[in-house]
Amino acid sequence: MRYPRDFMGCASTAAAPKVAVGKGAYRKVMRRTCGGWWLTAGFLLVFAATAMPQNSGKEANRVGVIVLDAGHGGKDPGNMGTKRYKTTEKDVALAITLLVGKYINDNLPDVKVIYTREDDRFIELMERDNIANKAKADVFLSIHCNANKSTDPPGCETYVMGLHKTEANMRVAMKENESILLEADHALKYDGYDPKDPESMIALSLRQNAYLDHSLLLSSLIQAQFKDRVGRVDRGVKQAGFLVISYTTMPAALIELGFLTNAEEEDFLQSAKGQEYMASAIYRAFKEYKDRIEHKDVNFSELEAKGKTPAKDSTVASGADKAGEVRFKVQIVTSSKRIPTDSPKFKGLDVEEAQAGDLWKYSVGSEPGLDGARKVQDLCKSKGFEGSFITAWQGGKRIDLQQAVTLVRDR
Repeated sequence: MRYPRDFMGCASTAAAPKVAVGKGAYRKVMRRTCGGWWLTAGFLLVFAATAMPQNSGKEANRVGVIVLDAGHGGKDPGNMGTKRYKTTEKDVALAITLLVGKYINDNLPDVKVIYTREDDRFIELMERDNIANKAKADVFLSIHCNANKSTDPPGCETYVMGLHKTEANMRVAMKENESILLEADHALKYDGYDPKDPESMIALSLRQNAYLDHSLLLSSLIQAQFKDRVGRVDRGVKQAGFLVISYTTMPAALIELGFLTNAEEEDFLQSAKGQEYMASAIYRAFKEYKDRIEHKDVNFSELEAKGKTPAKDSTVASGADKAGEVRFKVQIVTSSKRIPTDSPKFKGLDVEEAQAGDLWKYSVGSEPGLDGARKVQDLCKSKGFEGSFITAWQGGKRIDLQQAVTLVRDR
């Protein structure tokens, strides 16, 4: 196994938790309607819209709060691995989760770290989501270890909320969601959701995530760190219906660190060195994600100097704006893949695109004042883009929103 040379090290011990979602209510709705699926999807869209917290304009892009969720805990040991160790999934997950938090606290003082648990205790899945939502977190990461009936499979994988692409993805989610069976009255709390029922899993997967693009970006960065810096087998970024990330109102991902049922991988994850490497990889991925979202690495002139030719902000490129004039736009989508500006996905909105690194960003409007931008934002939200936010530009470069407001006020 190849290990990195430049990973920071720091020992720690700890353990982790998990989450779930409901089914009964969805079934009742589906049974009482023709086909039923369109109504179910509509219900879930309404839920997403009402649950979405609205950030202030000043901190629209700031990544200042992260909630770290160590899977399982207390009476829920998680998977037992090969049973060669007394410590199980809950212990490994907690140890690595606490290390991730330590690295962030030590190196990113502007970020507040919140844990769903810091010791070996059982926490209900819904409460884990509640902790993140109440804190208005910018990122939610749930950390787990994988298991398989076979002792052969190795590797790391990261999940975001969405439809199951394969039966294997669904099995992983169903296994993780079984934690709700340890909760009292779980059928009532999760609308009758049954983690062992595929039909229930399909209904859960219809939940909408306004931050899917950001979740995918963060997950891809995590997987890249695992593969390139720690030398682990990369099983990729996947989508499935995990309860623990289904009720969050921010970018969220569930990390499977590796298979404890694979003896070699279990030895690595149970070791202090292995835990340090994995925690450092997650920290580095989060730092890169934070920089990208806050646009610290987005400088068009620098990208061009490096041989890249990102698409300019169209209003500036067309000469529509006066030199140095401040403009306010509403960003509705961030994607790792380019989307045609006339795509039906944009619901008829007149969008412009800009490329920054590996990301494509799509915005609507170019207003001289904040009030005008808010009206554009309301329009975007009415079209279903609940996660849209206002950005400020000057001379083709993204600037701080509060700085832009001050510049407009003083001109």
